[in-house]
Amino acid sequence: MSASTFWFLAVGGAAAATHMAVFALVQAHMWPELANALGFVIAFFVSFAGHRRLSFKDASTSVGTSLKRFGITALAGFASNEGVFVLLLRSLELPSLLALFLALLFAAGQTFVLSRFWAFRR
Repeated sequence: MSASTFWFLAVGGAAAATHMAVFALVQAHMWPELANALGFVIAFFVSFAGHRRLSFKDASTSVGTSLKRFGITALAGFASNEGVFVLLLRSLELPSLLALFLALLFAAGQTFVLSRFWAFRR
């Protein structure tokens, strides 16, 4: 396993844990879809900082360019995440934390590819 892959998994795991922790803390106070969005917003900053400093530290793009591109990448990942989350939660009636976990896994692959080859292009 390359160092970039290791750090991508570690940072992604930390961001996913942050996302799920925020979701778990606020879901009783709002619709699950909104709790998911709030978790995403907070986890975005964990993810960007970690990926910029660790996963893709040799990126040839500026921080500003990477932030813009990663923002687009993350929003695409969140769109996938939210779609899968709603499907699993509302249609299949899975428990909310399980639905969120599965949705996060689904979006992770897409985020890696877009991050590696576009947002933090080497």
